[in-house]
Amino acid sequence: MTDLDAVKDIPFSRHLGVQTLVKEPGHVVLALDLRPEHLNSWEAAHGGIIMSLLDMAMGTSLRATTPEYRGAVTVEMKINFINPGKGRLVAEGRVIHQGRSLSVCEGEVRDGSGQLVAKAMGTFKLLAPKGEGARTEAAGSETK
Repeated sequence: MTDLDAVKDIPFSRHLGVQTLVKEPGHVVLALDLRPEHLNSWEAAHGGIIMSLLDMAMGTSLRATTPEYRGAVTVEMKINFINPGKGRLVAEGRVIHQGRSLSVCEGEVRDGSGQLVAKAMGTFKLLAPKGEGARTEAAGSETK
């Protein structure tokens, strides 16, 4: 991944309207302008939206560090919701430990005024490097 759009390969991010503000190895900043369908019954960002934004920020911070890998999948994620999210949300993800297969990332979401909305930590598994261990279409099919 050499272009700025850290979430271009994630269809769900396009659906939500996530934008990439910063992308560098080990660090990504994403933004989301909340729409009515992103809100809960208290007219604040739904917790699932906040968790998704944090998952994308942390996972893509790792992907920006390891472009030779096919990607990273979330193994575990813990979040603390601190304040309601309103308006524009900005999520920052950072790699804090990178192993050969498992890595740990942290992230936070702030609203347009800079107020902390949520903090998270997650463990991510790197998928085998491109060309190594990738499944082929024939894998797992029965012999005829």
